[in-house]
Parts: sequence; C-alpha cells; structure tokens
Amino acid sequence: MAGRTPKTSAKSARKGAAKRGAAKPRLLAGGNPQIAKAYGNAPVQAFIAAMPGWKRDVGRRLDTLIVRTIPGVHKAVKWNSPLYGIEGDGWFLGIHVFTRYVKVAFFRGASLHPVPPGESKQQHTRYLDIHENDELDEAQFTAWVKQASQLPGERM
Repeated sequence: MAGRTPKTSAKSARKGAAKRGAAKPRLLAGGNPQIAKAYGNAPVQAFIAAMPGWKRDVGRRLDTLIVRTIPGVHKAVKWNSPLYGIEGDGWFLGIHVFTRYVKVAFFRGASLHPVPPGESKQQHTRYLDIHENDELDEAQFTAWVKQASQLPGERM
C-alpha cells in the first residue's frame, strides 16, 4: 500500500490541476466574463463562450458579422471586453456584457451615418444596446462596422 500512495497522490494532483485549468471564467457584476488581457482570436472566443445565456448567441453573431465585414480584423480582450481593430490604426469597436443587455461601443460612433442610438459621456463614442428579444438589424450593424473600421481607431 505504501508504494501506491505517492502514485495516487500524484494522480490526484494532476486531476486537481486539470480541473483548475478547465475552470470557467468568473462572471463580474452584470454577467461580464473576466478574461485575462490577451491578443488574438482565442481570448475573444473564450470571452464569447463565457457570456451567460442568450448573450452568448449575441456575442457569436456579432463576432461573425464583424469578421465577415472586416476580414483580417485584429482582436483582443482588454479590460474584460473584446476589442476589434485594424493593425496600426487602433480599436474601432468593443463589446461589454451587462445584466439586461450587450453593449457595443463604436469608439468613433459620432462620425457614423446614421449615428448609433446610444449616447456616451465620451464625445466621439456611441453605443448600440442589444436586449434579449431585440431584432438585430444586421445590414445597419455591418454598415456601422465597415464605416468604423475606416476611421482612426482608439489607442488603448
């Protein structure tokens, strides 16, 4: 028996480590996933996968539309929000999860036509809030994404 104890302990340690590594991201207030700052598609997909309930489908749809509209778009997660941008030009769009909606921030949204409906304390930023039963106007959203991608982005 004594010879099996270290093996069993090592096996238990590996299982415990695997469980810790596979842990779901913590949800912050309002249900926003806490994802470590990182660049690329993988952290954005981890953020989307951790979005709670119906918001996950919204996140997938937004990501799909953005990638389809701007092939080669650069992605990152910073400040617990996915960001989308053009290499060398900064970030043009961010997504954040709240209790009752998903907020899309167009960092130069005041220059878009038509201007997205949500006002901001920041002069240039405009928002699009998507609630559970809202019908996303995909044509308008992709038009905003295309316009936003052609404007100077935010350096964050």
